[in-house]
Amino acid sequence: MSLVLIVEDDDVVAETLTLYLEHAGYNVAAVRDGNVGLQRAQQPDVALVVLDWLLPGLNGNEVCRRLRAVSNVPILMLTSRTSEDDRVRGLEGGADDYVPKPFSPREVVARVEALLRRAGERATGPRADAVRIGDLEVDIWRREARVRGKAVDLTPTEFRLLETLARHPGRTFTREELVARAFGPDYDGLERTVDSHITNLRRKLAAGSTRRYIHTVHGMGYRLRDVDDRRLESP
Repeated sequence: MSLVLIVEDDDVVAETLTLYLEHAGYNVAAVRDGNVGLQRAQQPDVALVVLDWLLPGLNGNEVCRRLRAVSNVPILMLTSRTSEDDRVRGLEGGADDYVPKPFSPREVVARVEALLRRAGERATGPRADAVRIGDLEVDIWRREARVRGKAVDLTPTEFRLLETLARHPGRTFTREELVARAFGPDYDGLERTVDSHITNLRRKLAAGSTRRYIHTVHGMGYRLRDVDDRRLESP
C-alpha cells in the first residue's frame, strides 16, 4: 500500500488531508517541518509527497528543489501563492503538480491518484517495447530513460512528456496536447508549465549526449527529432 507523506505545519489541513487520504486507502504520514520533511521524503516507502509552500525550517520550494536533486518521488505542492510566477517557480523547482489554497480535500485526493497513476504505481496492461532514437532509449515498461546506456534521472512528469514525444518521433505536439497527456485532460493549470518541464528535460538529456533531441517548433509546440530528421528548427 502506498505511503503518502504530508509536509504541512497547519494541523487542521494536515489532519483533514490525512483523513481523506486514509479513507481513499493510503497509508499516510505527516510532518510539520521542512527539514524533517526533506529527510522523511527520501525514505523508500514514500510513494508521493504533499508539500506545503510555507513551512518552518526549509520552505516548500527549497524542500522541493533539494528533494528533486536526489529523488523522483512525485511532489504535489500546496500553495496560497496564486501568481503565475510563483506557480511556475514551484514547477521549475521540480513539483509535478500544485493545488492552490483554499482547496477541496477531494481534489487533493484526485490529484494524488492521478500523479501515482502517471508514475506507474498502478500501471497495468501489456508490456510495451522500449523506444530507441539514436543513443536515447525510453523504456515504457520500466519507465526509465537512458542516454548511451546511462540512466537519466527524470521526474514522473518529465518522463510522461518524454514518453509522449518518443512514441511519435518527428511529430509536433502543441502545448495543449502535452498538457493533456502529461497532466491529464482535466488539468486547469498553465500551458507555460510545459515549457519549464521541457527545459529541465532537455538539460537532463543533454548531460549524457551532445545531441539535442527536443526541438521547438515556433508557433506550434515541441517535437522529438527523429534520428534521420535534418530540418532546421530552434533548439
